[in-house]
Amino acid sequence: MAYPVMFNPFFLLMSLSILLIHLTLYQAVNGGFSVNLIRTKSTNAHSQRVMGTTYTNSYAYLGQHLLELSIGTPPVKIYGILDTGSDLIWAQCVPCPNCFKQLKPLFDPKKSSTYKNISCQSDKCHQVYTGACSPENMCDYSYGYADSSVSHGILASETITLKSSEGKPVQLSDITFGCGHNNSGTFNDHEMGIIGISKAPTSLVSQIGGNKFSQCLVPFHTDTSIASKMSFGKGSEVVGDGVISIPLVNGISGSSYSNLYFVTLLGMSVEDTRFDISNNPETIRKGNMLIDSGTPPTVLHQKLYDEVFNEVRKQVPMNPITDDPDLGTQLCYKTSTNLKGPMITMHLEGGDIHLSPIQTFIPPKDGVFCLGFSNTSNEDIGTIGNFAQGNFLMGYDLEKNVVSFKPTDCTK
Repeated sequence: MAYPVMFNPFFLLMSLSILLIHLTLYQAVNGGFSVNLIRTKSTNAHSQRVMGTTYTNSYAYLGQHLLELSIGTPPVKIYGILDTGSDLIWAQCVPCPNCFKQLKPLFDPKKSSTYKNISCQSDKCHQVYTGACSPENMCDYSYGYADSSVSHGILASETITLKSSEGKPVQLSDITFGCGHNNSGTFNDHEMGIIGISKAPTSLVSQIGGNKFSQCLVPFHTDTSIASKMSFGKGSEVVGDGVISIPLVNGISGSSYSNLYFVTLLGMSVEDTRFDISNNPETIRKGNMLIDSGTPPTVLHQKLYDEVFNEVRKQVPMNPITDDPDLGTQLCYKTSTNLKGPMITMHLEGGDIHLSPIQTFIPPKDGVFCLGFSNTSNEDIGTIGNFAQGNFLMGYDLEKNVVSFKPTDCTK
């Protein structure tokens, strides 16, 4: 969610969809752990207007993966967007004079025996890019996102509780998180905050103590009874036949992008028709694509987007929908079955990632499939969104500084 992009209203609407995802945690090989992402449809009325996508642990609003965890003692359930595109864990807290509406009760730090404010002199305060000092000597934070969403509040430490597969609570103590007292943006009423899983010391991944994690997200329109999976630590390595390991490129030091996951896109192909970003690979900006689980569509700079859009339209032997204002300018088709569109290849530095129609065409409503790409005027950075990440076992190895893709049926 951290990267500034220009979304078509169609994809902004999708962020309102809801699925409830329950977390189960079990011990993986060599001491790591994994979570099953069990999705159940929400009864919220918004879910009738958008498509439901695959998510992580908790809720999932169309296109957003929501992680379920509990904060405090006694534990209070929190459902936050799982986001590789940001650094901070935060949730809405009492008092909340200027907050977005949420259906579940706000977290009240006064009711938790393990809540502790972090002082502005603490090293932990300096780990937050926008950490500052309040008049009460507490660490104020202000964290903004690409869609102009913002969270303001106090940095604190708390106990986070996960539920094991045996039903026993698994507690992680002294976890740094933002207690948000002033939050606004494009959130819906089932979302309660954001769970950042970047490389930053304040992210969930870093605070768990791991430098490896993997995910296997089921495709967008998979039956909601089928779980996605995510693993942390040892045992989460992605190995075997068919693995493509792509070098991660460090973000700009000292910026809000410094801890995010960037790769280098050289060009894209629609079947055998290739579009290169530049005729001279040496002039391509390194790290020009952000891997972001908090952004649903794949976002391309305008020229490349137009080339891919036009070539897909040329290769799909159907007439696109042109008379539905709800779909905006998206490339959409009416069909009663999954769209048989072209294979789209992302040529990344380190290897090629092949995207089938199940990863590139998304059904916003019954009988309609739309190309799951969007565009940005920023020619320096695009985004590989979570639609395209479906049916890949993706492993992040922060020791080797690579992200590995393995084509996998994530429904099994």
